[in-house]
Amino acid sequence: MGFSCGVVGLPNVGKSTLFNSLSSARAEAANFPFCTIEPNVGIVPVPDPRLEKLHALYASDSIVPTAIRFVDIAGLVKGASKGEGLGNQFLAHIREVDAILHVVRCFEDENVVHVEGKVNPVADVGTIHTELCLKDLDTAQKRLDRAQKQSKGGDAKEKAAVPLCERLVKHLDQGKPARSLELNSDVEREILKELALLTAKPTFYVANVDEESVTHVEDNKHYQALLALAKEEGADVVPICAALEAQIAELDPADRPEFLESAGLSEAGLHRVIRTGYSILGLYTFLTAGKKECRAWTVRKGATAPQAAGVIHTDFERGFIKAEVIWWEDLLHYGSEAKCKEAGKLAIEGKEYVVRDGDVIHFRFNV
Repeated sequence: MGFSCGVVGLPNVGKSTLFNSLSSARAEAANFPFCTIEPNVGIVPVPDPRLEKLHALYASDSIVPTAIRFVDIAGLVKGASKGEGLGNQFLAHIREVDAILHVVRCFEDENVVHVEGKVNPVADVGTIHTELCLKDLDTAQKRLDRAQKQSKGGDAKEKAAVPLCERLVKHLDQGKPARSLELNSDVEREILKELALLTAKPTFYVANVDEESVTHVEDNKHYQALLALAKEEGADVVPICAALEAQIAELDPADRPEFLESAGLSEAGLHRVIRTGYSILGLYTFLTAGKKECRAWTVRKGATAPQAAGVIHTDFERGFIKAEVIWWEDLLHYGSEAKCKEAGKLAIEGKEYVVRDGDVIHFRFNV
């Protein structure tokens, strides 16, 4: 599983409690900073009700969901960009993930210490943003210095890097993440990608609310403040109660629906967290189905049929001939591949076909 989402936040915001609920891996959850020193990693299945429906149709022997990798990264504090706390180590761990899940405390509890002394989601987000921006600012300034020297030799890429890095330095110095910087060309996009900036990573927020307001987040002032901030950034916010999710995760799966109903929830909040993380990474799911198994596979949005085939096995991509594609809803509606073919709902696609989320595909190949 090559796609990873780093779980970050200030100490004592419910980060490790959330991670423990997400994954069978157990991070230590304690009421003091830095209880999670090494990043904990958990491979978490992505909930997909389509698999259950295909499983029923094919009476398959097994279901194999796709998955996403979550990395629990210890809490950041002010000064992390300069090595405060365990800053350098933590920032290095963030650099290694593909996207960021930022847990923000939106609950009051006098028994759980807040590292800054009071609950203020906007200020908390600002602290994390500042530390990440400062680290990126150092990277951008060094790149600008190099571009200014090397552009004198006439290198086109270095010439393009100078105005880009000048804008980037100014942007980061204002506390704005690199992902919100407007780019003017493919060359600029390439240069920015090479910098591997922390604030360029796709990011979404998890608002950790109290149990009383999880079904009435409109009444939670802390959540509303975070939501307003996220809207300005164009970021998603998923409200959950991490403590409640921890209880749900400990239950037998058969007992969870009744518990969720009693709590006024239609599904576990963790499902929304997982799906949002999967989506923000720019991922799609295509499906394979048969008597042996019904399985979900992960591809990047925009992947072609041969690239999707390569996810299953490199030989499939190397010897790709064609893809037999049925939209999953059509397959359920008509009840079999044969009937889909009769109805003209089975398409034969070639190398240029771009896979859709929900395609059921059978690959033909020869090596």
